[in-house]
Amino acid sequence: MSAAQRRRLNPLSQETESDDSGILNECVLLLVFESIKWDLQVLCLTASVNRKLRAIAKRLLWRKLCVYRAPRMVSALVNGSPNGRIGGGWDALAKLMFFCCGCESTRNFKLSRPSPGHFAGASRFSKTSGRSFLTKKCRADLLFVSDPCEHPVGDKEDDLGIYRGVFRGFLRSNTRAFLIGRQVAFDDRVRCPYCGTRVWSMTAARLVPKSAARRLGSRDGRLEYFVCVNGHLHGTCWLVPLSSDEENCEEVEEEEDEDGGDFNGEAYKKHEKVTNGTGSRSSLMF
Repeated sequence: MSAAQRRRLNPLSQETESDDSGILNECVLLLVFESIKWDLQVLCLTASVNRKLRAIAKRLLWRKLCVYRAPRMVSALVNGSPNGRIGGGWDALAKLMFFCCGCESTRNFKLSRPSPGHFAGASRFSKTSGRSFLTKKCRADLLFVSDPCEHPVGDKEDDLGIYRGVFRGFLRSNTRAFLIGRQVAFDDRVRCPYCGTRVWSMTAARLVPKSAARRLGSRDGRLEYFVCVNGHLHGTCWLVPLSSDEENCEEVEEEEDEDGGDFNGEAYKKHEKVTNGTGSRSSLMF
């Protein structure tokens, strides 16, 4: 049976395809999301409808979301190129920007119980903070790192800090060249929570400068972080309790800091309530 005969016998299917074409039209989708200021909850739900919409989100919508929410940071990561590529994909970068990955015990960082991941109500990424995570030989690299997300653990323990970051052009970075030159092995237990690729433990590689602990508000030897093959960083630390005077000094320092992105919106908090109610991370369609 020819295609013309099938259309005559089943006109309803032709009408359905015509209806779907509006939803799948990229210009229409862009206008819709621009009108709602790139609401993260709506974008997650849209990407979960079917494979076609998920493919459009992966190819186009996640990039637009990242550019809308953190234009300076994204411009720096792609060297100002509007069609630049990001290691691991734009969906992984969007997840890194808005999602605290939680943590479990590792070889070098022990926890009494795992801490679950969640959407971050507000996040600030700074390349000034990123420089504190680079050794002197790697200071030419560009790295954005978030402020630590504080997770209370117990009355007798310090708060747990969970942070994340991303390198620009990691394939050409001094950090990657140093890891490969030293023949540092991948960690056999940990995977990147944002793109699923293998990671290096910077603690095992002895590439954790003392400035990283100071920047986080931790102590030397009480933190660990990993970097994946796509340049995504995630890590944990024990946060030192601050006195009121120290907190005031810290606030002044961060106001003067040169940052790359500050994401704060009710849409993320609203979505956190929706997703965290089930405790499931599989519903996040990044």
